[in-house]
Amino acid sequence: MNKKISILLIAVIIAIFSGLAYNYFFSQKEISASEEVFDIKKSQEETTKDRVEKILINNGDTFGNLMATSGVEYALAMEIYDAAQDVYDLVKIRVGRVIELVYNKDTDELKELRYKIDTEDELRIRNLKYFDNTKVASGTLEKVKGWEAKLEAIPYEVKTRIAEGVVESSMYQAAMDNDIDIRAIIELANAFQWSIDFAMDPRVGDKFKLIYEERFLDGKYIMPGQIFAAVYVNDGKEHYVYYFEESEDNKGFFDEDGNSVQKMFLKAPVEFKYISSGYTAGTRVIMELGIAGSHRAIDYAAPIGTPIRTVGNGTVTFTGWSSIGYGYLTSIRHNGTYSTNYAHQSKIAVKRGQKVSQGDIIGYVGSTGYSTGPHLHYEMVKNGAKIDPLKEVLPPGKPIKDENKERFFESIKSLMEELKIFTAQVFKE
Repeated sequence: MNKKISILLIAVIIAIFSGLAYNYFFSQKEISASEEVFDIKKSQEETTKDRVEKILINNGDTFGNLMATSGVEYALAMEIYDAAQDVYDLVKIRVGRVIELVYNKDTDELKELRYKIDTEDELRIRNLKYFDNTKVASGTLEKVKGWEAKLEAIPYEVKTRIAEGVVESSMYQAAMDNDIDIRAIIELANAFQWSIDFAMDPRVGDKFKLIYEERFLDGKYIMPGQIFAAVYVNDGKEHYVYYFEESEDNKGFFDEDGNSVQKMFLKAPVEFKYISSGYTAGTRVIMELGIAGSHRAIDYAAPIGTPIRTVGNGTVTFTGWSSIGYGYLTSIRHNGTYSTNYAHQSKIAVKRGQKVSQGDIIGYVGSTGYSTGPHLHYEMVKNGAKIDPLKEVLPPGKPIKDENKERFFESIKSLMEELKIFTAQVFKE
């Protein structure tokens, strides 16, 4: 009896293993077959696509030598160059960018050159033989000759993102902690640059929220785009901005009442991206008040060579070496009331009598004159007396016209609701 049971068990085990082996063998054949089909499909897809050669522009490269090293004949390269002249001068190609050469999948003939000029526009120079649809329809394709250049908007796929953060050490760190592209934070600072000095004003515990574009190409994230709305709660005070295009001549950021946030003076003569760091905590700025009687100034600690910008439109009234310890100094008169001084520069970038516009680079941070280290010594003068720039109250910007206010309020309604919910929560905590 036991012998019969043993034989039966052995037979069952053999049957089970045979079944498993059978299933494994055929499943592997199916996997192999599916992989083969996938490879065939992939190969077929590749053969139906044009060949694209990407050329990185390095220091010292010219359009001519890049074409030569890529195998494009001189005569053809010149034909392409000439076709682009009225649209974009290919002498101006920039280091670090890419030229794409597109070759037809059937003939392997160059059919298009693509070059992204900036974040918004792309230069496309096309061989009309492959792009003149009128000729294609009439069956005279082979007779088409020549190249055509056009500037086209880069076809981003745009998604809206809502992000927020708390300043624990710096805005940069807050961005990294919340997976926010640093470039979006720089644009956020630019939107508030007339209201907040991001070197002096931020406090630990400040909170912000922004609603903005994220741009994608071929499913890959590329960069942040336009900020639609944002709020920054600084030391308990709310600052709002909303992007709106009233007209071609008046578009930008406005407050919740429809006033332009752009004012006579920027809050800081050094851009946020130059005075903030994601790797250090604590202030990088020293404010001096009440020294030597009426002295009022702000010192911005920054590396030598950091660009300095004028805070407002005006005329340069002095450039050169100061005999009172300021080292290389630039003074700008903005109107009959205000002027500003920029001291201890390493290099001056403007001349006396020159007209400057808000945000123009006028020099570079240094440590000249009576200075203990690299920094910009910045002063604002009102009616001949030095004042504290951070406390000067300036009038709001130009408002949206009354006839466009309804359109403005309607366009920001949902954005405002989103931000107001956030600030209500901030003050509830």
